[in-house]
Amino acid sequence: MPRAGGRTAELLSFAGLPDGKEHVAVVVAGARRGTPLVRLHSECLTGDVFGSARCDCGPQLEEALLAVADEGGAVLYLRQEGRGIGLYNKLDAYVLQDGGNDTFQANRLLGRGEDERDYTAAAAMLRAIGLPRIRLLTNNPDKARQLRDLGIDVAQTVPTGVYLTGENGRYLDAKARHAGHTLPLTNDLEASLL
Repeated sequence: MPRAGGRTAELLSFAGLPDGKEHVAVVVAGARRGTPLVRLHSECLTGDVFGSARCDCGPQLEEALLAVADEGGAVLYLRQEGRGIGLYNKLDAYVLQDGGNDTFQANRLLGRGEDERDYTAAAAMLRAIGLPRIRLLTNNPDKARQLRDLGIDVAQTVPTGVYLTGENGRYLDAKARHAGHTLPLTNDLEASLL
């Protein structure tokens, strides 16, 4: 698959994964020698496709695609919309967030888990494409923990950028404070919460 910027990526689909979903991997042969860079990116229709500013998903996906094109590695695009609760529930959670709840509280109010994602399929995909040892592009410590528990050697965690908008400050704050994401709480973020 040709990509903007001149690098060609291989788009791989998978059948028979443990969760039965249709996940894909965007793989770029490495210009960098050593451990490949990998991003596990959970589907976000609102952010990835429609450019929603209420999350940081779209900018993180673009950052990952550019970094992998530059360094080599893979972006696994995982069909786990809304931290695994699905699109309809995510849209219902948005309504609850508009009422003052944070993203994790909203999921609980819907009777769902705060984060229902499972990376068993991602580990199977990494093994299938020959990437048992990776550098993981993420701010989410749970991704690295789950992959390690599933036998993937996460040699290094590489943080993504922080993509603050006027609409996502509370969301980023909840991810940092509640889920332990490595998002430095800057004066800009704290000011956006006031």
